[in-house]
Amino acid sequence: MTPIAIATEDQLSEALALRLIAELPGPHEVTHVLRKGGSGYLRSKMDSWSQMAQHRVMLVLTDLDKVECAAELRRQWFAARVVPDRLLLRVAVREVESWVLADELAVRALVGSKGTVPSAPDALPDPKQALLQLAKSASRSVRDDLTRMAGGQLVQGLGYNARLALWVSSEWDPRRAAERSPSLARARKRLREAVGAFG
Repeated sequence: MTPIAIATEDQLSEALALRLIAELPGPHEVTHVLRKGGSGYLRSKMDSWSQMAQHRVMLVLTDLDKVECAAELRRQWFAARVVPDRLLLRVAVREVESWVLADELAVRALVGSKGTVPSAPDALPDPKQALLQLAKSASRSVRDDLTRMAGGQLVQGLGYNARLALWVSSEWDPRRAAERSPSLARARKRLREAVGAFG
C-alpha cells in the first residue's frame, strides 16, 4: 500500500489532485489532505513537505500564475533545498482551470454547447476567465454557482469551488484532459512514476 499525501491551494485543486490519485494502478492510500488558501502557504511549508516525503509520496499542486515558467517557480520554491524524490511539486500552467478546460467533453456537459472550449488551455493567459465566460451560457444553476458580477466584472461565484470539485470527481477525466494539457500530462506521468518506485 503506497501512502500519498496532498497539499493544495483550494477545494478545486484538492479535487483535481484526488482525481489524479484515484486513477493510479495498484493499492494506495491518501493519508493526508492539506489545504489552505493561496500558494504562499504551500511555499512556506516546503520543509514540512520534504519531511513528509521521507515516508510517503507527497504531492503539492500549485498554479503557475504570473511566474514565467514552471522551472523558475521550482527554483524559487526549492532554493538550496535538497528535494526528495517523493516530493512532487506539480504546477498547473497557468491555473488549475487550464486542466479543467482540457476535458472538452466534460466541460460541454457542464456548460452546454455555446462558446468555444480552448484547444490549448495551457497557453491561455487567464484560464479562469475563459471558464467564467463559458459558464455565462450554462444552465441557470451552474451559471449562478460559477459566476457573479462585481464592480461590473465577471468574477468567481460563491459556489464555484464546490460545484467544480463535485464535477471533477464525477465527470472530469484526466486521461482526456491530458491530451490537451501538457502540464497535466507531465503531472500524471510523474505521479505514476513516484508511486511505482515507492518502497
